[in-house]
Amino acid sequence: MTTLMKSALYTAALSSAGFAMDAASAQSEPTVQAQQVRPQGSQPGMQGPQQLFTGTAQIAPLFPGTAEINASGAYVTFEAGARTAWHTHPKGQHIIVTQGVGYTQQWGQPVTQIKVGDVVWCPPGVKHWHGAAADSAMTHLVVTGQDEEGRNVVWLEKVSDAEYSGARDINNEQ
Repeated sequence: MTTLMKSALYTAALSSAGFAMDAASAQSEPTVQAQQVRPQGSQPGMQGPQQLFTGTAQIAPLFPGTAEINASGAYVTFEAGARTAWHTHPKGQHIIVTQGVGYTQQWGQPVTQIKVGDVVWCPPGVKHWHGAAADSAMTHLVVTGQDEEGRNVVWLEKVSDAEYSGARDINNEQ
C-alpha cells in the first residue's frame, strides 16, 4: 500500500469518527487558552442570606459559569441545623457531600439523609431543600447549571421547623 493510500485511508477513518481535518488545519497550531489556577480563598465568600437560609451557612464560590462550561461551582458549609429555603434550579444541580451529615428533600417526598461521598442530582425545576443534620455540620460541593440569562436558582419559601423536624426524625430512627 502506498503512502498516499495510507494517508487517504487514515483521513477517511478520522473523518468518519468526527475528526475531520483539512490541509490548513493539519499544518497550523490550534489556538490554546491558558490554564487558570484560582488559589483557595482567592474569591470572596459570603454568609448565606437569612431570607434564603435558616441558621448559618457559608458559601465559598469556586468558579463561575462561562461560555465554555455553563455551570458554576461552590462549597457550601452548613452549621448543625442550618438549611436552605425551598428552591429549584433551571438547569439542575449536582451536590457532592464532602464533610458531615445532612438532609435533602424533594417536594412531596420523604427526607433523605446524605453523608460524605453521596452524590445528589437535582433535576431542572424540581423543588427541594438541603442542609445539615441537627447534630452535625455538613459541607457539600455544588455544581449548578445556568440558564440562558445566567440564573442558576429560583428561591421559594423557607423550610418550616415542622418540615425540618421530619429530617430530625430520620436521624432518630437510625
